[in-house]
Amino acid sequence: MEVARENMSVPESEGKSKLKILIVEDDFASFKLLEEYLCEYGDCSVAVNGAETVEAFKEALDEGQPYDVICLDIMLPEMNGHLALEEICKIEREYGISDSDGVKVIMTTAIDDSEDIIKAFKEGCKAYIVKPIINEKLFAEMRKLGLIK
Repeated sequence: MEVARENMSVPESEGKSKLKILIVEDDFASFKLLEEYLCEYGDCSVAVNGAETVEAFKEALDEGQPYDVICLDIMLPEMNGHLALEEICKIEREYGISDSDGVKVIMTTAIDDSEDIIKAFKEGCKAYIVKPIINEKLFAEMRKLGLIK
C-alpha cells in the first residue's frame, strides 16, 4: 500500500504492548491528530479511502500480522466507511475469526446521527466517536475495548 507508513514504536522499557493501528482518514489534519494521540501505543499506518482500507486489512491478515484497531472515518472517497466495515467483517468471517477476536473498529466521524450510529454498531464497529476527536474520549473507548490500560 503506497500511502501506508509506519510510525515510531513504543520503547520496550515502557512495558506497553505495541498495537498495530490503521487510521483511515482522507483529511490530513485529522490523520495527524489521531496519529499524534495513538503513536505512543503502537505503529500507525494510514489509508485514505475505504477500498485501500479493505486491501490493507486483508494484506495484514495474509501476512499474519493483523491490525488490532482501525480508526475508521465514514465519509471517504471510493468506498465509504460503512461499506469498508462490512467488507472487513466479511473477510474475518471467511478467515474464521470470531467477533471477539477480530479487529476493534472505532468509527471516527463528523456524523452525529442516531440512525448512523446504530447502523455502524450493527455492522460491527466497537466504538463510535464524533469529531472533533478528543484524546480523553478516544483513550476511554480504547480502555473499554481492552486495547490499553
